[in-house]
Amino acid sequence: MAEYKIPKKVKYRRQQRGRRAGAAKRGTGIAFGEYALKATEAAWITGKQIEAGRVAITRFVKRGGKLWIRIFPDKPITKKPAETRMGKGKGAPEGWVAVVKPGRVIFEMEGVDLATAQRAMELAAAKLPIKTKFITRHDQEGGVL
Repeated sequence: MAEYKIPKKVKYRRQQRGRRAGAAKRGTGIAFGEYALKATEAAWITGKQIEAGRVAITRFVKRGGKLWIRIFPDKPITKKPAETRMGKGKGAPEGWVAVVKPGRVIFEMEGVDLATAQRAMELAAAKLPIKTKFITRHDQEGGVL
């Protein structure tokens, strides 16, 4: 039962790959919760990976707290069939990815204690193909509450 997200509608079925250089321009701070998981390197994160992280968090906290997913897989990735000759156009869309750059907040949580949030984010980080770090709103605001 794959319930991972894909866009409802897109203007163009295929997109160019683009560049992943540089740091995230926005989405770098905690906006909703108390704790967050932040990317420290760039990658494409698939809808399935995001969903796996979400499931890991919700299973660990057992319906406690609130979770926000701050990235959305809105970039179509295409692939040509195996053993196909060159040419004859771009391949068919195969899946969806979110472009994540260093500094981008991926998940946010609140309503659980620090130890629980930290462990839940560790479990989610294990499902992602990048290095991440756990941050708190307290750290972000310079220790001032």
